[in-house]
Amino acid sequence: MTAPGRHAGRGGATHRGLTGWMFALPFAVPFAIFLVGPVLVSLLMSFTDIRLADLRTPLAVEFVGLDNYLRLADDEVFLKSVRNTALVVLLGIPLTLGLGLAVALGLNSGLTRFKALFRVGYYLPVVTSIVAVSVVWRFVYQKDSGLVNGFLGLFGVAGPNWLESTSLALPALIVMIVWRGLGFQMVIFLAGLQAIPEQLYEAARIDGASAWQQFRHITLPMLKPTLLLSTVIGTVGLMLVFEEPFVMTQGGPLHSTVSVSQYVYSQFGFGNYGYASAMSYVLFLAVAALGVGWFRLLKSDS
Repeated sequence: MTAPGRHAGRGGATHRGLTGWMFALPFAVPFAIFLVGPVLVSLLMSFTDIRLADLRTPLAVEFVGLDNYLRLADDEVFLKSVRNTALVVLLGIPLTLGLGLAVALGLNSGLTRFKALFRVGYYLPVVTSIVAVSVVWRFVYQKDSGLVNGFLGLFGVAGPNWLESTSLALPALIVMIVWRGLGFQMVIFLAGLQAIPEQLYEAARIDGASAWQQFRHITLPMLKPTLLLSTVIGTVGLMLVFEEPFVMTQGGPLHSTVSVSQYVYSQFGFGNYGYASAMSYVLFLAVAALGVGWFRLLKSDS
């Protein structure tokens, strides 16, 4: 015979669960409609040949299986966009993290006067509109009146047309992307540095440890969780880079700066919804794989 208290307990738990769901519904319903629903629909679209002309009769589209995904291997523009995005990540991550850590170390220890001013100055590009920053840098890289070529002209060097060169446009974009992301990484590293107990450095100095030894054996190990966070966030941001090449070069010249996100956007604009959806999920899987890889490589042993 079941005890009456057990029924009451189950009834109370059910009531609390329903109450919780009632409070969650104002968020859960829009989340399901505007996020989960479109994600599932786009996944289904990636296995069809749906195009702009099929929007009036979406149920009449043809199921093509993995054809959209297989097409990517023969798409030269897509492969070039993958190469460009990979170069942005491979060059941008170490540069952004290294410079961000260097600036954070300087602000945390060596710089005493105007520290707040420097923090704001380094972080200002992060909160500035990406479009505005990209437009400014497009003028900076101009051949005849740009600041870069103007500076080179002081030394008698004729600067190239940076954004019109197939070999220089992508490095020029990477420089701007690193400059813009430097402030965000600086703030993250600065928070990590300020969380390290000062007693560790005092003990190391008493034992005769040099500045490099303190950095190698105290700062870097203690910054491992911060380094993981910065690397994952930075990698995801660079894998999804879009506004900078879209505003500055429109993916040119000759697709030398087109990113995967920009190519996906252009395919959606052309009405190739199924093909663009397939590219989106390939990009999603790449971002997820890199995130898991960084977690495995940099996760704390504690």
